[in-house]
Amino acid sequence: MSKVPPPRLSLEERRAALEKAKSSRQDRAGVKRSIALGEISIFEAISDPRESIRRMKVIDLLSALPGVGKSRATLIMERRNISLTRRIGGLGQLQVKALGKELAVSKGEPTRGNLIVISGPGGVGKSTITSALRGDPRFWISVSATTREPRVGERDGVDYFFHTHAKFMELIEKGEFLEWAEFAGNLYGTPRTPVEEWRRLGKHVILEIEIAGARQVRVQEPGATLVFIAPPSWDELVRRLTGRGTDSPERRAARLALAEEEMAASGEFDAILVNESVEGLIAELVSLATA
Repeated sequence: MSKVPPPRLSLEERRAALEKAKSSRQDRAGVKRSIALGEISIFEAISDPRESIRRMKVIDLLSALPGVGKSRATLIMERRNISLTRRIGGLGQLQVKALGKELAVSKGEPTRGNLIVISGPGGVGKSTITSALRGDPRFWISVSATTREPRVGERDGVDYFFHTHAKFMELIEKGEFLEWAEFAGNLYGTPRTPVEEWRRLGKHVILEIEIAGARQVRVQEPGATLVFIAPPSWDELVRRLTGRGTDSPERRAARLALAEEEMAASGEFDAILVNESVEGLIAELVSLATA
């Protein structure tokens, strides 16, 4: 059986491929240098969203740690049953946790991450803020649990943790939620374990939840920082909330009444950030979280 010859690339395609390979090598070298200098942790590198880093071998990342080297990196991976050919993008959460435990034995635990709760009235831009922070390796955006059915394209553990009603109630009884509530006939909550794991690994964890949930977190985690996201003005918030032409007059009135109630709760929070521009607010939030 004759072999199929590889596709023949044009000169321009070859140049583009070489340039991409060069850029990837530079990205990987930069990450290893930053780890060696202590500028970033190995867990920040693991969370780097760039494809060039996601394709980097875990053993190369470990070898860059001061005092580790190739031999010890091999021993660590073998001890934790992680393939020596495993790439960063292929690491599961349990494997990341295992590496954290292994490195903590001799190097001490990473600095514990902060818990940041952001809340505020509907339409103020909370989801836009959390979406912008997903690519930042210093942060982990909490994934909620729910009893509703998955929608098309949603993945368990990524978009939500999907549970049956019975399982959800069992987790409530065990104290496994930082906060929970019922909405439109379904239960929603913030699982405690992943939040704790990522904080222990040095991540600042962001919870985007309703005000009632923020109050629950205050009781469960007194050290959490509660941040209220406020609109530039009441008139601007009204414009955003009433801009949907599909809402009935009754629905618009209900949304505005709820917004008034939510705005009145701002004094319960540790900080109030005004969303005049997404970029400016994110810079303030990052400064607050990492201080």
